[in-house]
Amino acid sequence: MKLNKKQKRTILIGLLVIAAAIVVWIGFGAEIFTKTQVIVEKKDELFGTTYKEFEDRFILGLDYTGAFSFAVFAITLVLTYFQRTKKIKES
Repeated sequence: MKLNKKQKRTILIGLLVIAAAIVVWIGFGAEIFTKTQVIVEKKDELFGTTYKEFEDRFILGLDYTGAFSFAVFAITLVLTYFQRTKKIKES
């Protein structure tokens, strides 16, 4: 199967979007699961004790990144299919 220019451009854009999603995931710390809260250790200045507390913070995980990448892959395949060059049958 030979690809035309539109198909090549669509595949390149799809791969770049997937690569960007992976880079963002690595930037968030390459966690497996998405987290909305993380536990942090805080120090009480008055008594000098430490305690742990949950802090609201979004950390992107591989689960969301994988689902997004799969959706981009599927959309890229569909667009590539519909951009194919149709051969004209001669009778």
